[in-house]
Amino acid sequence: MEVLHSNKLTKKTTTSATQNYLDVAEVKENTIVLKSGALRTVLAVSAINFDLKSSQEQEAIVGQYQNFLNSIDFPIQIIISSRKLNMDNYLDFLMSKEKVQANELLRMQISEYKSFIEQLVSVSNIMEKNFYIVIPFSPIENKEKGFFNNLASMINPQKNILEKRENFETYRSQLFQRVDHVITSLSGIGLRIAPLKTEELIELLFDSYNPEIFNAVELKEVDKLELNK
Repeated sequence: MEVLHSNKLTKKTTTSATQNYLDVAEVKENTIVLKSGALRTVLAVSAINFDLKSSQEQEAIVGQYQNFLNSIDFPIQIIISSRKLNMDNYLDFLMSKEKVQANELLRMQISEYKSFIEQLVSVSNIMEKNFYIVIPFSPIENKEKGFFNNLASMINPQKNILEKRENFETYRSQLFQRVDHVITSLSGIGLRIAPLKTEELIELLFDSYNPEIFNAVELKEVDKLELNK
C-alpha cells in the first residue's frame, strides 16, 4: 500500500498511461501518422452565412452539398473547434496607437474604445470558432508477410526503412487525391479550403489536448493560414 501513495510513481504511471492513449505517432509532410499506420490530413474550411443567402442560393448550396456527400466513398470527420479569443495583442495594439496619436480627439476616442473592449472582455467570453474536415486513409495491411520477410528486414534495416518511405509516399499520394476531390467539390459552394501544414497540424493537436495551455501561449503563425479559393 505504501507504493500506491508514492508521488513519484503516481506521476510516472500517469504520464505513461496518457501517452499510451494517444493515437498519433508523428506529424510530417503535412500529414498525421497514427500508430496503426493510417494517415490523416486536416482541411481548414471557411464559413458562409447561410441565412443571408436567397432561397435559390440556399437550395443550390444544399443540393451541391448533397452531391458532394454522394460522390465520396470514404468517411470524413467534420470538427468545430471553439476556444476563448485572446484579446491581449489587440489591446496592446490599441495602446500603442493611443500613445503615438497626435490628434487629441482621436486619442480620446481610441482610449474610450480600448476601455470598451476591456470591459466587454471582462464580462463575457468572446469565442473563436474554426471549422475543419479530417480526411483519412488506411493502408491495407500485408497479411502475407511472414517470418522470412521479417528476418530479411532485421538483417537489412536500411532496405526496410526505404520500403517504409516508399509506402508512406504512396499512401500519402492517395490521401491527397481525396483532398483534391473534397476541395474541388466544396469550393463550388463558396467555401475557402486549405490543407493544414505540418506546423499548423501540431498547433491543432496541441490545442485539442491542452486547451487551457494553448489559450495562454501564442503559437507561431496561428492567424496566417492562407485559404485557397
